[in-house]
Amino acid sequence: MMKPVERWVPFFFVLWAKWETALSVTRYSIPEEMERGSVVANLAADLGLDVSGLAQREVKLDIFHNNKYLDINKRTGELFIVEKMDRESLCNTKTMTCFLKLDLIIESPLRIFNIELGIIDINDNAPHFRRDRIELDISESATPGERLSLPNAFDPDVGANTVKTYKLSESEHFTVDIHSGSDGTKYVDLVLMKALDREEKAVHNLILTAIDGGVPARSGTASIIVRVQDTNDNAPQFDQAVYSLNMSENSPAGTVVIKLEATDADEGPNADLTYSFTLYTSEKTQEMFSLNSKTGEIAVKGTIDYEEMKIFEMFLEAKDNGPVPLSGQCRVTVYVKDMNDNYPEITIKSLKNTVEENIPVGSVIALVGVSDRDTGDNGKVNLTMNKALPFLLNQTSDYLYELLVSEPLDREIVPEYEIILVVTDKGNPPLSDNETITVHLLDVNDNAPQFPQTFYTIPVMENNAPGALLSSLTAIDPDLHENQYLVYFIIEKEIVNTSMSMLFSINPENGNLYALKTFDYEIEKEFLFHIEARDSGVPPLSSNVTVHIIIMDQNDNTPLIVSPWRAHGSVVEEKIPRSTDKGTLIAKVIAIDSDSVHNSRIAYQFLHNTDATLFSLDQYNGEIRTMRMFSYRDSRHQQLVVIAKDNGEPALSATVTIKLSTVETALKTYADMTEVPLGYDIFSDLNLYLVIGLGSVSFLLLITILVTIVLKCQKTKPSKAAPPCRNSVISERNSTIADSTLVSNDAYWYSLFLAETRKGKLVVRQPVPKGARYVVSSLPRSTGLTETSDSAASTLQVRKTIKL
Repeated sequence: MMKPVERWVPFFFVLWAKWETALSVTRYSIPEEMERGSVVANLAADLGLDVSGLAQREVKLDIFHNNKYLDINKRTGELFIVEKMDRESLCNTKTMTCFLKLDLIIESPLRIFNIELGIIDINDNAPHFRRDRIELDISESATPGERLSLPNAFDPDVGANTVKTYKLSESEHFTVDIHSGSDGTKYVDLVLMKALDREEKAVHNLILTAIDGGVPARSGTASIIVRVQDTNDNAPQFDQAVYSLNMSENSPAGTVVIKLEATDADEGPNADLTYSFTLYTSEKTQEMFSLNSKTGEIAVKGTIDYEEMKIFEMFLEAKDNGPVPLSGQCRVTVYVKDMNDNYPEITIKSLKNTVEENIPVGSVIALVGVSDRDTGDNGKVNLTMNKALPFLLNQTSDYLYELLVSEPLDREIVPEYEIILVVTDKGNPPLSDNETITVHLLDVNDNAPQFPQTFYTIPVMENNAPGALLSSLTAIDPDLHENQYLVYFIIEKEIVNTSMSMLFSINPENGNLYALKTFDYEIEKEFLFHIEARDSGVPPLSSNVTVHIIIMDQNDNTPLIVSPWRAHGSVVEEKIPRSTDKGTLIAKVIAIDSDSVHNSRIAYQFLHNTDATLFSLDQYNGEIRTMRMFSYRDSRHQQLVVIAKDNGEPALSATVTIKLSTVETALKTYADMTEVPLGYDIFSDLNLYLVIGLGSVSFLLLITILVTIVLKCQKTKPSKAAPPCRNSVISERNSTIADSTLVSNDAYWYSLFLAETRKGKLVVRQPVPKGARYVVSSLPRSTGLTETSDSAASTLQVRKTIKL
């Protein structure tokens, strides 16, 4: 058992440790809602603790009330967040920052550090009302300026993050007035700005929005229902000020003469009406007629005699039951008829109530008979229509009428007609009756389909997938049923022996247009054809629309390097003198691209250059020149790799490798390293005399051709300097740089290529055997063939055919 003194020893150490740190409190501040794992501070560094001994010293964290939010990393001494902290649930204070007190306890030796962690409020709560629906009652007699208190919104945030203001939805009758309490709480009143009228609007639906002062601001809403209570501010109103009616003499007692009905825009007791005769109504009239005070019904009470009184006038009043009753008056005049107590009648003898919309004008659709059991003028009748319609009544006898079509009918404008026939006798006052005839129009295929546009331009990117939807062309037909069912098809048109139906397809039901093949902009740039929409009527009607398909270019062609020409593979081997001067043209790389516009713009770059100080490349024209003279240190073998890249997206490219070998003396045989178009006529072992004879004939033919060329050149004006011939290039090369460049080889081929292709011919470039003469052969571009002699056929190989 522990002695009494030993039990007090740890307690003294604790008191000493707390006294030691009481004067020193470490404070930190963090915003609420920080993520789990976030580091608050490094307690070891801030308190001067050795990180390596924290675990052995049994360090722990003691938090007042709850220890589930924070913890300490015993390896690093960092205070980190274990669970998100909500200031509103941790603190009851109204200040922006509340403090969480915790102790850092080290067991061996015992030390206690006091720490205060301030939790700073953030705007994480939106204002809300305790009730989402607020119902208020106000009298329609309320004067502007009257106030109605509204419940204020609640925001658990504090400071600037709490409720800052209120806004009311747009209203011409109400606004809000905001005022602050002593504790800063915002209160709001609903203020009446404009007088109310319940009969105009009985209920006002408003939205009250509470907005806090956070950044960004948050808001909450409540629905305000303002019911306007009725006041007796509307007098009863009759439909007419004067009612005139006829009645026959000797009408039996109880016969209803008229039922008056006044209206009151108020509600409740203010709208309950009581009917009565006024003092202006004579006693004789009141003896002949009765008035129901609740329903306003006037009925015959006595015996009416035409010879005794022909006209009765009754003055009536309708009064409401409001606190201060209001009333309205009217007058009823009753004309007594002398035995004209039979109303005329209408009899439909024949009727076509369903006709086609293209029925001819003048067609009879009904026969109508009229009758009246009265005699004299009271029995004479007249039949009319109550309003103007495309129909006409034609009287064939005193009591028979024909109903005719007077104007063309169109079902798409009016699908049916209600014809009200009114028959009136000639009595005094006249009696009348009416009958309604309904005529339905049947659809006729009289409307052709119509496209919304007369011309469609549809862009299509080349290399499209076959079967891709290009557009949807939909026509509209206002007819019905089969007259409205449309079928779409392409009007056949051949382009270069190709039918449009082989290139495009249209869905006959919905007008969806599809491409049946993949298009190439370099071959086909546009198509123009027509699409027809035809309905299923009899006979069918149709219309067509022009469709313009524009093929859009895509960078789908790789640049083709045509110079320098490569006999085998993509490597060109050339020899140049080591005495080549600075700036000498070594080679010219020429590439062509079948694409258009920017996709065909070529730029040249070095992919590999054995010596970057020795050669330069013009990125625009592909010329390779020396940047300095060769020195004895330079290698005899140089390798250049040039890439020709177009300007498309993505860019396509081609490369050529040029291997240069330097020699000390000029090359002896130029033909050994040259390629020319299609050489033939190689020397064979023919008889010497035959050779001399052929040479003479060839010489004479050459002289004749030269003379002809000279004569033609004198007749025409020269436009551009002709490219140098092969011999001139060779002589110039031997005289100037001693075979130091590739100009005479590749530039000559490229100029010849351009010249021949402009003439519409196809040029094929082939290597020339040693000892052969230089002969240029060109063929019409339509053949795609080359001409060779029998002696050269075994040595000539077609290297490349360029399709123009």
